[in-house]
Amino acid sequence: MSLFITFEGPEGSGKSTVMSAVAERLSERCEIVTTREPGGIKISEAIRELLLHDQNDMDYRTEALLFAASRRQHLVEKVLPALAAGKLVLCDRFIDSSLAYQGYARGIGKEDILTINDFAIESHYPDLTLYLRVDAEVGLSRIADNARETNRLDKETLEFHKRVCAGYDQLAEDYPDRIHVVDASQALEEVIETVYNIIIKKLK
Repeated sequence: MSLFITFEGPEGSGKSTVMSAVAERLSERCEIVTTREPGGIKISEAIRELLLHDQNDMDYRTEALLFAASRRQHLVEKVLPALAAGKLVLCDRFIDSSLAYQGYARGIGKEDILTINDFAIESHYPDLTLYLRVDAEVGLSRIADNARETNRLDKETLEFHKRVCAGYDQLAEDYPDRIHVVDASQALEEVIETVYNIIIKKLK
């Protein structure tokens, strides 16, 4: 069964780790494609480097347009062909990231971000979105504790990251049929189990 499932959340929410673990379990049931945004293919990975390099100061609307451009190429080159082949696609970030980060946290506005992204994805929205919810302070603390490499967005202010979280909360209210909220402050094993069960229910 082909399904397009996205993983969303603020920095340090654990979505990449959770997605990897869930993909491993799901691979016993069906053929899985895992990917990420920005990135996933050559062109989009090149745009990712521009977007996330911490030395690149960038106009907010330029940032939003680059994310949308990366998303378009990734969608047509990787996601849609995988879905057409009957595969289950798990993607680390998609349109909701742009809505939360550029629409809400950057203050551009949800409607303008929706407009450029609707053009980019042509109504190919996820079938299911897992929003791993965690407070901004907790997420940033996890990044610091894990000593992972930080990027341009990681280094934004705490207030910026709080606005990201508030944006995601609003999106979850706006799209309750698509976005499932998961408490990512729980132990990792519990988060993985919760996400896995939500996906299995969707598959059935």
